[in-house]
Amino acid sequence: MNQSKLAHADLLIPEISLGAMSLDYKEPQLASKILDQALALGINYIDTADLYDRGENERMIGNLTKANRKNWLLASKVGNLWRQDGSGWDWVPSKQYIIQAVEQSLKNLQTDYLDLYQLHGGTNEDPMAEIVEAFELLKAQGKIRAYGISSIRPNVFQNYAKGSQISSNLMQYSLLDRRPEEYLDFFDKSQVSVFVRGALAQGLLVDKSAKSYLGFEATAIARLQIALQDVSNDLQVPKLALALKYPLLHRAVKSIVVGIRTAQQMDDLEQAIQKLADIQLSDYEDLLNLLPTNRYTDHRQ
Repeated sequence: MNQSKLAHADLLIPEISLGAMSLDYKEPQLASKILDQALALGINYIDTADLYDRGENERMIGNLTKANRKNWLLASKVGNLWRQDGSGWDWVPSKQYIIQAVEQSLKNLQTDYLDLYQLHGGTNEDPMAEIVEAFELLKAQGKIRAYGISSIRPNVFQNYAKGSQISSNLMQYSLLDRRPEEYLDFFDKSQVSVFVRGALAQGLLVDKSAKSYLGFEATAIARLQIALQDVSNDLQVPKLALALKYPLLHRAVKSIVVGIRTAQQMDDLEQAIQKLADIQLSDYEDLLNLLPTNRYTDHRQ
């Protein structure tokens, strides 16, 4: 498993990571098997959030990693507070709340530090200086090793990259969502490591039937799916490998966060990982010409 250094931190991140949101806390034995297999492959980074299953996701990950905590890199997110009546959550981007919330996440994960703590969203109206101050305080206290954000809003992630020492931004990026490409050089020059979610485009790049997606008509998606299958056949690599490798071809991208729900998905991921090195940028030439590059239209500077 290839690794890359996380910006502003002494951490090595695997090019494929595990997104814990897809793991069902009601099936801990299956989750344990998936984690064991992931670690054997060199996937030692897990991304969760206090929002997932009202903290149950963090608690499950804590139970499954506490015996060998030193082998794992644990990341969580903060900023969303569940309402007492369970009707939803509110956005609370304050220093006080971040400092309070990390204690619950540490308790849930049964650890005394997080490797990466991320703001779970963000708007241009948030008190950025106060938020950064909270993260820096937690870092100084040793409760977190690095901090970042999770945002697809250009005006948010640009402001944090310019005005703080964030290590990372977690954002949606795939062959069908190439909006981040406008900013990847910016991230690289700003020393912000990009983590990618949604690399499979809701399964459209693997096994889901064509449908409209991010402004592309279903017929256009279907054409790309056929072309993707042709490339898969020609190279003798799984479509999953093609979907995962594309974002990794830019040096700003350090890791693809993959959500795994089933043992079969984990087996498929293992097979795909073995083929990543066989894929080059030139293999995507025909695919990239099928659809125009989409761009962010909202939340621009």
